[in-house]
Amino acid sequence: MITFPHVAAVVVATVACGFDLRTRRIPNVLTLSAAALAVVFHSLASGWNGALFSAFGLVLGLAIFFPLFILRGMGAGDVKLLGALGAWLGPVNILWTAMYGGIAGGILAVAVAVVHRYLWRALSNIWGLFLYWGAVGMKPMPALTLGNAPGPRLAYAIPIAVGTAVTLWLRS
Repeated sequence: MITFPHVAAVVVATVACGFDLRTRRIPNVLTLSAAALAVVFHSLASGWNGALFSAFGLVLGLAIFFPLFILRGMGAGDVKLLGALGAWLGPVNILWTAMYGGIAGGILAVAVAVVHRYLWRALSNIWGLFLYWGAVGMKPMPALTLGNAPGPRLAYAIPIAVGTAVTLWLRS
């Protein structure tokens, strides 16, 4: 069954894709207002239970991608987008969204690397990152952070949107 929160999540994810593709940024006005509206909606619809459902989805969505942001492998907009979607979809569905989005992101990353003839370099970078982490611990590797990476960048709102769509399709 399609509900208003499902439609809102799809709209937010779609708008984020447009921004991410055009500017490689997802604006705070989109993610923060979407999260706030979700908490208000769920509060009005279901009282404190709705507020807690939405807030927990928001926090869990933020927490899932936060380690990748700390390691400078993902932008803050992607983290906030998953949080906003978590506020609309709740904690269980945001876990599924992140999982399906991760799968879609991996497939898209390989496709982008092949198209840009960067696949072997990307695999070499991943191996180097694991060696770096083994030597110095889980810290950002300066040569491979978002700001310094030489390869093509992935608009990660796309895999997040795919994860949202697959979650709603399979779980609704």
